Parts: sequence; structure tokens; C-alpha cells
Amino acid sequence: MSSPGKRESPSSSLQLCRVMLPDDANIMGNVHGGIILKMIEEAGSIVGTRHCNTQNGDRCLAALVRVEKTEFLSPVFIGEVVHVSAVITYTSQHSLEVQVKVIAENILTGEKKLANKAALWYVPCSLQNVDKITEVPPIEYASPEQEEEGRKRYESQKIERLETKARLEEAMPPPPNPEDTPKERYTVGFSQSSLIHLVGPSDCTLDDFVYGGVTMKLMDEVAGIVAARHCNTNIVTASVDAINFHRKIKKGCVVTVTGRLTFVSNRSMEIEVLVDADPLVEKEKGKYRAVSAFFTFISLDKENKPLNVPPLKIEGEEEQKRFEEGKARYLQNKAKRLAEKERQQ
Repeated sequence: MSSPGKRESPSSSLQLCRVMLPDDANIMGNVHGGIILKMIEEAGSIVGTRHCNTQNGDRCLAALVRVEKTEFLSPVFIGEVVHVSAVITYTSQHSLEVQVKVIAENILTGEKKLANKAALWYVPCSLQNVDKITEVPPIEYASPEQEEEGRKRYESQKIERLETKARLEEAMPPPPNPEDTPKERYTVGFSQSSLIHLVGPSDCTLDDFVYGGVTMKLMDEVAGIVAARHCNTNIVTASVDAINFHRKIKKGCVVTVTGRLTFVSNRSMEIEVLVDADPLVEKEKGKYRAVSAFFTFISLDKENKPLNVPPLKIEGEEEQKRFEEGKARYLQNKAKRLAEKERQQ
């Protein structure tokens, strides 16, 4: 994460660890991707908030606005100790990038494996006025080249977030009614699923807004249900495309998290997950789209080896359009992985 020879200040880096328990895993013992995402966000939130409060002025909390594409490199199991390290790698005037690495340790054998790497973007929100974005203290860079690379990542994510806003108002069809005629197996409608969650105090930060990690955990749960319904096997999170946090979710909101299949390859499933928030008290604000992302899941056998995924049956032009868009993302990500392997050889 950090460059050789660079000393990080205590406020710009952090390490967390905890043992994985049965509540963290599915029935096969694989730790849910949402648990790992929640731990990643907790580390990022702590290091971001700590850094932004090293200067005089308003006290603030670092609010998550985006998670870059995240690969789940190795499965994590019950009993393993997860070590999460976070370091601030770039700061602009009003935002900061935190890079996180997750190591899973088998404490019986001493074996360690890289489970996950992620990059998260935060903005500091004043505790006195949550709509006010405070300034971020700059960090020191090991070289001008390192700062320039960070600036390029910053500009790239800004452009991508603006492009994503075009999809914000797209309505998600309601989940199937149990009283309706059952949908045909392997169609989008058959596996589409929703979770409804009332945001309580334990889900929220000091300023009564939902932790990003709480939302990501719910999103991963819904995506997992969709994947399991489609292939009826053990499933695990393989990756998450960039997660964009468009608007904050306040305590007391009813959150509807909906997932649907958009693309299926021989060995993977892409699931679009949308989060809508509906304030119970401030009804004049109305329901709004808060978060969106694409999750990729794979199907596993009893030995945790990949299985083929049943093909998706497409119904209608809209589903065909989303399928083609998903296929383009799949091929693009595949090309990036191959290019990365070639660079490492």
C-alpha cells in the first residue's frame, strides 16, 4: 500500500483484526463478503475521521462516497483471524482516498493469505452542519510521481460518479408477489429479491447517518440471495464493481435493497443492487435512490471448487440491453485481469 521509505503519521494509517465467527459465515463456513466489506469500511472510516480531525476547526466524520472495484482474492473461513490495514494514499481539498488490505490468518497453521484489496473515497462532514464539507489536511507523498498518480485516480473516480448518476432514477420492478403465478426458473424475475430494513441507532454514526459498511453488508446479502436462487448451490462473492453512495441515509429511514441478475457467464453471475431510502418522519422528502453497485458471484461445489452457472433466460428488450451492458463489463474486467497477470510475469 505505502511506498518504501515513507513514514506514515499515526493519523494516516490503521490496523484492525478479529476472529471470524459462525455468525459471519454461510452454512458452508465461507465468511460473507458483506462482513469483509463492513470491516474494510470501518477501518477506512476510522482512519479518515482521525486524519480529518488533526486540524483546528469543525469536528467532522468521514463519510463514504465511493468504493472502487474490489476483488475477493481468497475465501475466508470460520476461525480465521482477519487483519485489516488501512492507509490514506491521496488527499484533495475536500476528499481523501484510503487503500485497505485484508489478510486472513489460520492461527492453527500460521498460514496467511491476501483475501482482499480495496480503495475507498471519503468526504469529511461537519458535526455542526452535516451538509457542510470541511477541508482535508494534506498528506506528505514519497515523490511527486506518487502524488500525480493519486490525482489521476481522483479525477477518474469523479468522472465515473457523474456517469453513474444517469442511472439513478431507473425504477426497479417490485419483487414477485407470492400469490402471483411463479416466474419461470432461470429468468430475472425468478431470482430477483429484496430486503427491507428499518435503520436504527446501531446502524448509524455519531451524526445519525448510516455507516457505509452497514449498507454494503445488506447489499451483499441481497446479491447472495439472488445468486443462490438462480443456481441453487453454495455461492460466494467474487468481486464488487465500484459502489457509489449518492445520498446519505438517516436514522429512521426504511431502506429497500433490491437485487436482480443482469448478466451470467459460464462461471459467474453479475447482480445489480440498488438501495432506496424512504424517510418515515420527513415524508415530504420522499423516497430516493441512495446507493448502487454491481456484485459478481460464483457457484461452488462442496470442495469449494467453481461450478458452471445455469444460463440466464432473457425476457424483453430491457433485460437484453442490461445483459449486453453486463457482458461488456465482464469482458472489460477479464481483459484487465489478463493484462495485470502479464505485467506481473
